[in-house]
Order: sequence, then structure tokens, then C-alpha cells
Amino acid sequence: MKQREGRSRGSIEQLRSGALRVKVYAGIDPLSGKRHYLRETVPAGPKAEKEAQKVLTRLVNEVNESRNPRTNAAVGQLMDRYLEYVDVDQSTRTRYRIAIDTHIKPLLGVTPLARLNGEVLDSFYRTLRTCRDHCGGKPFVEHKTARPHTCDDSCRPHTCKPLAPASIRKIHTCLSGAMKAAIRWQWIAVNPLEQAQPPKRPPSNPHPPTLEQATAIINEAFKDLPWGMLVWVAMTTGARRGELCALRWDYLDLDNASMAVRTSIAQENGHTWEKDTKTHQQRRITLDPETVALLRIYRQHCEEEARSVGVILDADSRVFSRDVDHETWLKPSSVTQRYRRMCASLGWKMNLHQLRHYSATELIAAGVDVRTVAGRLGHGGGGTTTLRVYSAWVAEADQKAAGKLTGRMPSAPIAIDHQGNPRSPLEPDTSNPYQKIAADIRGAISAGFLPPGSTLPTVTELASRYHVSTGTAHRAIAQLQSDGLVTASRGKRATVVEQSEGSATGVTDIGTRRPS
Repeated sequence: MKQREGRSRGSIEQLRSGALRVKVYAGIDPLSGKRHYLRETVPAGPKAEKEAQKVLTRLVNEVNESRNPRTNAAVGQLMDRYLEYVDVDQSTRTRYRIAIDTHIKPLLGVTPLARLNGEVLDSFYRTLRTCRDHCGGKPFVEHKTARPHTCDDSCRPHTCKPLAPASIRKIHTCLSGAMKAAIRWQWIAVNPLEQAQPPKRPPSNPHPPTLEQATAIINEAFKDLPWGMLVWVAMTTGARRGELCALRWDYLDLDNASMAVRTSIAQENGHTWEKDTKTHQQRRITLDPETVALLRIYRQHCEEEARSVGVILDADSRVFSRDVDHETWLKPSSVTQRYRRMCASLGWKMNLHQLRHYSATELIAAGVDVRTVAGRLGHGGGGTTTLRVYSAWVAEADQKAAGKLTGRMPSAPIAIDHQGNPRSPLEPDTSNPYQKIAADIRGAISAGFLPPGSTLPTVTELASRYHVSTGTAHRAIAQLQSDGLVTASRGKRATVVEQSEGSATGVTDIGTRRPS
């Protein structure tokens, strides 16, 4: 290689192929501690010299304006360093590690951060949406084992299955945290995720059990009292499975009908540990009288079992446990598996988390405000999460509220026909008996059969003539009075009032007998 031109901040070198390589010093690499250079190659050609000068100027400006990547590190190196410093729960860290090892490193691991841009990330997300195995459209056989074997029906041609939108969103969250850390560490100056189209947030579509299914589940679960109580508490409180496993007796205040949720049990493979709740917030849930009564019975049952082996239950022992002394907690995965098996025996494919959905939807359907539901479930954001997840049930409750309001509103002064069109005053609605009576009298007044000052038939006479109750006849008179056609007072018969020209709103009396 032959150096063609030098500058204080960079140089242009001619390669043996005739191409020109631009090289600019950009400081010390924070990861390796070595000198860091920006490099870019310009293909050979008649305008190569001019293009190289432009590239040199651009790279120097990027360095001067601190817009250049300050390391030669690749995406895989960033993700490893990010996991060393990120402050998350162990379960979240495990999910991040799985996402990094399964998807990020195989597709982006060797990509330099300097070359990570919106196009690369959009292609990355498209690959995940196409096939979770990153096959790239190439056919291959999925073998039952990697060891030498004779293929049988277990070895099948690969079928592309897209990665779930929720999983892609979690990968995006992991990448976002790593890129923000890279900016803080001055590895890069621009966040490439801002140049890419982020994956859409998957729509929430909870499937709570129906009332009939919930009844069958409870009846099946209570064949074993401890298991039935766990399912019942999950259904009535909406607590998460880890929170149920961590529940202690001293968290229950049965005298004041409340339950405190303070910790949760997390699990990774066979290892379990106690940690904060998912939102790192403690909450107190009010219990209904039936749940309080069942918990008292269950407490008495647990104490009798403990006494039978000479053990006394401590106040801080677990509410749900396999041990007689209730000193150990249940494993969340065991609870999930048992619930699935129970539902499978009933002919349904369900998971324990659907009981949480059942509690939320039933509360919303009962008219409980969203903020209160969010407090019971332990949702953050003051109800934002609750609204997003259960928006369909909130809309349904809103429709019920509109129906209840309509039932308490006074009758509108404009009659509406069955097609939703307003009736004209000459087309009265006679679908109800009292409206028929009022229409006949209105027609008699309009035709002059009942002149101003004349009295109407008594309520008893109208009821007998139209074969209705006296209350219906009273309602007809009240309708005419509200229309300004008659006047009535307590103890006196209704009298036709004088109508100004054009003010009478009646119909022609057709086939109506003249009232006596």
C-alpha cells in the first residue's frame, strides 16, 4: 500500500487494487484501549480522488462533532457487556440471555456497531417475523437428534414458524437497553434503533373462563381443599401465581377482611427464590365475606393437620405448601402444570393466568372503576395497563352503563318509530295502550267532538272502555296534560283547554266513538 496524502486528522491510502482507503483517527477505543480509526474504502475510478476527499472531510467532521462510533466493538460484545451491568431481576436477566443467545448473536453478533443502522435492524425484525429458526427460506430437515441416527417419522422437513409478536417486542426491549447503555458509555453517538421501525406492540387478547367454566373449575379443584383454596384465591383476588406461592399467614388479616401482597416466588429451571413483586410495589386487597369464611376453614384444617404430627403453624408460614408445617413454598411451575392437567381433564386447554383475567373482567363488568381494578391486580401506570389489556370489557361495561342511564331518563318529547325516524305530530305512536287512548282523545279534540271546556270521561270509564287498568288511563290523561290539551287537578275531571290557532297537535279521529 502507498500513502497518497496525509492530514493532521486522517489520511488517504492507495491500495494495490487501485482503490483508495480513507483513514481518520477517532480516539482511544473504550473497550480495547487501543487507537480507534474510522475507515472507508472508495472504489477505483476517474473520480476516486475527489470522492476520497469528500469522505475524508465527512469523517473528520463526524469526529469533530462527536457523531462517530468510538469503538470497533460488535453487537455481540455490547450485549455481553450490557448483561454484566444491567440491574434487573434474575428471571428477566435469564430471558435477556435467551434472547441474546438465540436470536441477537446469531443474526447481529458480528455486526460492528458502526454499521448497525435502521436498514439492518428492519431486516433483523423481518427475519424474526418470517421464521424463528432464521432459515432464510432454505429447506432442511429437522432431525430428532444431532447424533448419527436413521431418520424416521420424527425427522420432518422444516416448516417456517414466525416468532410471536410478544417475543419480538421483548428482543427489541433488550436491544433498546443495550443501545442506551452504549450511548452512555460513549461507544456510539447515535442510537440506531431510532432509525428503525420498532415492532408493533402485540394486541392484548385475554381469554378468561366463562361463568360455566369457572364453576366447573372450582368444583373440580375443591375435591382437594388446599388446591381448591389456591384456585379460589387466585380467582377472587387476581393475584399472580408467584404471589400466591409467596403468601404467608401473617399477610392475611381475616378480622379486617384483607390480604397483603408483598413478595413473589421466582423460578429458573428447578431453582426458586423469593423476590419483590413484578412492579416492586406492595398492595393490600380487600377480601369478600365468602373468601374470608373459606380461609378460616382452611386455616383450621391446616392447624389440625399440623397438630396430628405434633407441629404448630408459625405466623410466618406459607399459606399454600406441600409440607405439614407450611415452611416451604410451592414451585410456580408445579402450580401451573397441575392447573393445566386439571383443565385438560375437563376438556379445556387453559392456563392459571386466565384466572387473573377472570377476576379483572368480572370486576369491570360489575361496574368497578378501572383504577380500583388496577390496584387489586398490581398494575402500574394508574390504570393504563388495565385499560390496554381489558379495553374490550371496559367498552362492554360502558355500553351497559348507557343502557342503565336510558332507563332512568324521562321520555323524549319526540316519538321515534321502529326504524329510528322521528314521527310527525300527525303520526302519533300508538304502540302502547295509554298512547292509543291519548291518540283517540287527541283526535276527538282536533275534530271538535270535544270542544274547549268540555270534560273528558272519567278514568274508570276510560279503563272500562279500553279494557286497561286505571293506571294506564291515568297515564293517558297525564300525556294529554303534558301536551297542553287538557287541564286536570286532584279530585276533578280533566277538561279540554282553549287552543290557539295552529297549536293543536292531533290526528283525525278515524273510527272513534264520540265520548259521552
